Amino acid sequence: MATQIAVPASQQEAQPNGPEFSDRDRINDILSVEKYLTSGYNTGLNEMQNPKLRQTVGTILQDVHQNQFQLFDLMFQKGWYKLNAADQQAIAQAHQQFTGYKTQLPDWNVR
Repeated sequence: MATQIAVPASQQEAQPNGPEFSDRDRINDILSVEKYLTSGYNTGLNEMQNPKLRQTVGTILQDVHQNQFQLFDLMFQKGWYKLNAADQQAIAQAHQQFTGYKTQLPDWNVR
C-alpha cells in the first residue's frame, strides 16, 4: 500500500450536496487547462525557428508553468491534491529501467 503525501482537507470547506461546481472543481479544471497549454506551447517551441518568436513563446511558457505550479500548490495546500510516495523498491526499479535505456542510446560524445 502506497503512502500518501497530503495536507488534510479543511473541515471549513463546503462539501457540495449536489451537482454544483465546487471551488475544488473550478481550480482542478483550470489546472487541467494550464497543463494542456504547457503541452501545446512546448510542442510549438520545439518547432520554432524565429528567435524573437521563440523567446516570446518561451517566456509565455515559463509563465504558464508558474501558473500551473501555483494552482497545483493551492490544491495541495487545501488537501485537494494527494501524491503517492514512491517506496525504495519502486525507485530502484525505475532507476534500473532507465539505466537500461541509457545503454540503448548512441554515444553523443563527439571528440
